[in-house]
Amino acid sequence: MNLSKHIAKHLRSVYFGGNWTSVNFKETLKDVTWEQATQKFGDLNTILTLTYHATYYIAEVLKVLEGGALEAKDKESFNHPPITCEADWQQLLEKAWTDAEKFAVQIENLPEEQFWADFTDAKYGNYYSNLNGIIEHLHYHLGQITIIKKLIEVKNY
Repeated sequence: MNLSKHIAKHLRSVYFGGNWTSVNFKETLKDVTWEQATQKFGDLNTILTLTYHATYYIAEVLKVLEGGALEAKDKESFNHPPITCEADWQQLLEKAWTDAEKFAVQIENLPEEQFWADFTDAKYGNYYSNLNGIIEHLHYHLGQITIIKKLIEVKNY
């Protein structure tokens, strides 16, 4: 398996399953209601905030892989749209799944030499470190979401 296919597979596995941690976004969030997603637990971020934050970078870097400019702003990565009903929450999740698959396809189409090229600017490192970093970032926040989900379930028991 070449590098582009391997990284795309790794990305898909954190979103849709098949990784060695046996945890993924789609399975973890499938039974989370919009009320649970927006429920505060202490001073922790909500499941909604973490989901939006983690997937924000997928949407922004996807633009780069499609030939656009890097316009991501860290301060905007927590500014999710208001979620006031189940339809809003499901729409946000559907966008996350769609963007993840588009992102994986773009990664699959990257030639191997692209992974070692500067990612938009040398100060950001190369494509490989950015794509791998995004996957690490997803796993990190998925772990937080999983713990918060369990805390909410115990609290509401």
